[in-house]
Amino acid sequence: MDRTVVLITGCSSGIGLHLALRLASDPSRSFKVYATLRDLSTQGPLWEAARSRGCPPGSLETLQLDVQDADSVAAARARVTEGRVDVLVCNAGRGLLGPLEALSADAMHSVLDVNVVGTVRMLQAFLPDMKRRGSGHILVTGSMGGLMGMPFNAVYCASKFAIEGLCESLAVLLPPFGVHVSLIECGPVHTAFQEKVQNGPGAALDGVDAQTRDLFSRYQRHFEQVFRKAAQDPEEVTEVFLTALRASPPALRYFSCERFLPLARLRLADPSGCSYVAAMHRAVFGDEAAEGPEGAQTEAGAGALGGPELGAPPSAPQ
Repeated sequence: MDRTVVLITGCSSGIGLHLALRLASDPSRSFKVYATLRDLSTQGPLWEAARSRGCPPGSLETLQLDVQDADSVAAARARVTEGRVDVLVCNAGRGLLGPLEALSADAMHSVLDVNVVGTVRMLQAFLPDMKRRGSGHILVTGSMGGLMGMPFNAVYCASKFAIEGLCESLAVLLPPFGVHVSLIECGPVHTAFQEKVQNGPGAALDGVDAQTRDLFSRYQRHFEQVFRKAAQDPEEVTEVFLTALRASPPALRYFSCERFLPLARLRLADPSGCSYVAAMHRAVFGDEAAEGPEGAQTEAGAGALGGPELGAPPSAPQ
């Protein structure tokens, strides 16, 4: 029986690395995994872990692939010896944190290019063959930052909101072709992603007003508390990918945790956005509730919505 051919982007660490290992070492031996990395010099930890987990020979290969380079994407596709990809996992991502006015144009462009345009490049490269064959499954690493806006994550959230629209649009279009799209919506995860976030906690705040600097400091303390209490292990998140991969037919969205769902529902329950804005502000900054519609104090987020763990910055994969 032919193995399911899976290609995963962003496998140098984090969810991508763990998912590649999970599939390559699956007892069924039904997967052939192409783990791609922007820089092959970082593949050492992947192979070390593969040996320790006893991945069978031929179950795992590494390919160089930079989602910011269309030629690199095409070259990786050409090196898939089976001539097809059954499951494409768009996992590569980049974070950006800080006051909007402190972000450089280069940093913003990089995040949008990797997270949005990079995903489009992958789809343009692999989707046509799936449509021709009448079969395929695309899994995209989503984020709570694509379902709700979060302070000091504006550009990152913009990129992840774009991914939501991209995938939802394709999910409507592709069923007649036998191709399905699934978003794996992740909350905070214990990976190296936070260490790689651009404009992180040590970012220069020159030119930023004192009140914004104070709010950023409060946000950072909130995030540290959330991460200690709520961050998931990557192995736990990979099982959600497996659930989506094995579903027939698969759903559009799967959630790695449910801590943030009350806030997501609040966005739909009050289309004006006032209740969500007040709830998120209260959850993150912990002071008096912001004013809701017609000046009313909105208390949502004080407890029923899950407390301070809501509003943590997303830990998207690499």
